[in-house]
Amino acid sequence: MFKNKILEKIKQLDPANDHWQIVRLSAMYEFPWDFNRALELALYKTYAVPSISKILFGTKQLNKHSQKRYDDTDLLISEIIENGLQSERGKQALQRMNWIHSHYNITNEDYLFVLSTFIFDSGRWIDKYAYRKLTKNERIAGFKVWKEIGEAMNIKNIPETIDAFEAFNKQYEKEKFVYSENNKKVALATENLMLSWFLPKFMFEIARPFLHAVMDKQLLQAFGLDEPNFLIQFLVRQTLRTRSKIASILPNQKGVHRTQEKHRHYKNTYQLKDLGPNKLKSQCPYHAVIQAIKT
Repeated sequence: MFKNKILEKIKQLDPANDHWQIVRLSAMYEFPWDFNRALELALYKTYAVPSISKILFGTKQLNKHSQKRYDDTDLLISEIIENGLQSERGKQALQRMNWIHSHYNITNEDYLFVLSTFIFDSGRWIDKYAYRKLTKNERIAGFKVWKEIGEAMNIKNIPETIDAFEAFNKQYEKEKFVYSENNKKVALATENLMLSWFLPKFMFEIARPFLHAVMDKQLLQAFGLDEPNFLIQFLVRQTLRTRSKIASILPNQKGVHRTQEKHRHYKNTYQLKDLGPNKLKSQCPYHAVIQAIKT
């Protein structure tokens, strides 16, 4: 019954003015587990682009500090979504993210693609595996929220309509998903991290095809991987859909706040200054102020 009330609320809200509220209701109450999995897949997809994987492999963060890098990304995005760009906390999280990115030579086109994955891959995952598909209000709201975030990140030439942005997303994948060794290395490091949460290392190769079952052929080819057999794909998809059906009848009245949950690297708590590569900490724009307060 509770989820029905949330859905009715979403339908009544105006995505032109209430887009942040709609996204929070959808991500934190309706589909918290699915949005988190969709974010993981969206970030994984960016590794299929050689210009992006080259930067990521060069930082060594995904190879040597994969859990921290995962948690940092999760927390920065969650801080912005949960608090909004108008809040002081949201502004600080955005500044922190922009400052981290400023240390790397990322093209505007690559920024645009990563931004688009947060909109469209989230929707595609939910439409495939969640207990219901996204409503029109949720799709428009997601586009507007991420467009505002992109503009605050100084990303240029963001398409003005959701259809135009999705067309860019599809065309970019068609042109840019090309195999490279860096793609494969970064993807492998991320898979190993995810598998380590549940399995001992000797079982990684047995379980790896089950991760690949949610990926399309074009993505797998960019990593030099084969599609899992039909049985594995069927089992994974049915399991995900069954999980969603069960979750849909369970109330989630408090909502899921990722910023308040335990993260493997930080365990109990964290500060915004902790997020990002360790090698950048001493250069942190807040570092001098923090040190002055301590002394």
